[in-house]
Amino acid sequence: MTVQGADTDAVAVAAEVLGDLAESSVPLAPMTTYRVGGAAALFVRPKSVADLHVVAEAIDRSGLPVLVVGRGSNLLVADEGFRGIALSLAALGNDIEIDGDMVRAGGAVALPVLARRTVAAGLQGFEWAVGVPGSVGGGVRMNAGGHGSDMAAALVDVELFDLLQRRHGHVAAGRLGLRFRGSDLADHQVVVSVRLQLAYGDRERSEVELDDIVRWRREHQPGGQNAGSVFVNPIPGELAAGALIDGLGLRGMRMGTAHVSDKHANFIQADDGGSAADVRALMDEVRRLVAEHTGHLLRSEVRLVGFADDEHERERGALFAGVSW
Repeated sequence: MTVQGADTDAVAVAAEVLGDLAESSVPLAPMTTYRVGGAAALFVRPKSVADLHVVAEAIDRSGLPVLVVGRGSNLLVADEGFRGIALSLAALGNDIEIDGDMVRAGGAVALPVLARRTVAAGLQGFEWAVGVPGSVGGGVRMNAGGHGSDMAAALVDVELFDLLQRRHGHVAAGRLGLRFRGSDLADHQVVVSVRLQLAYGDRERSEVELDDIVRWRREHQPGGQNAGSVFVNPIPGELAAGALIDGLGLRGMRMGTAHVSDKHANFIQADDGGSAADVRALMDEVRRLVAEHTGHLLRSEVRLVGFADDEHERERGALFAGVSW
């Protein structure tokens, strides 16, 4: 599998720097919950901070963009693939350490796993994460949350590696620009690990809460190939994106191999073997219809990767410097 439109000279330069660290034309669809889309020109699985320095050198010499792939629960990769360097922290940031009420977790740790580990240790405050199928690093970047809480509520600091500045260190949570389903973290800023401050609690009560959250998710949200909620609620706690979409009768609306879920209007499902272009087209059409009929311009929670015509992503890449150290 090849990546359409990739700058072959730049990829060759990066591949030479990365050497055995890199794999070529690795399919990204199996690494995302949408399970559609193309390949990454280069894919790296760093095992150490030293490996991240090599990735930084490859970026510097080639000018290629970078993508950190966690659990892929908020990514839609274009059918043409990603014309850059994708990396997974699974071999570097997948550990959990609990010392009293302080928790250190690697950026690749699955949020549901961390929720269950903290509850098993008699801690409370992270139960909400059992229903979020993302990674810790992605959770920080999107300030993931649910059921009345989010990452910002417990986050102390992050261990960050900046691939452009080649800088590695800890940054306090208050400097990350955390907000409702967002932060100031940029593509080149890798969350290697985090520290959380939780509280001692009633383990049995927390276990009941975990079960309740899982049951609620199963009852109210669809399974299958999706990336969870597609659009951010316009007025958190007051006006839901799903309600706006539902109010227009868009449940079940289909474009090619993608459709709005019949179970939850803020979910877009992809068919098995479907097209990322169809998912993107349906997202755009739902956004257009909601804006036209309600005046609300919905903001996507889904990160679009490799779509050359995406003005928002181009703007973001040109203007967004990321967290300031």
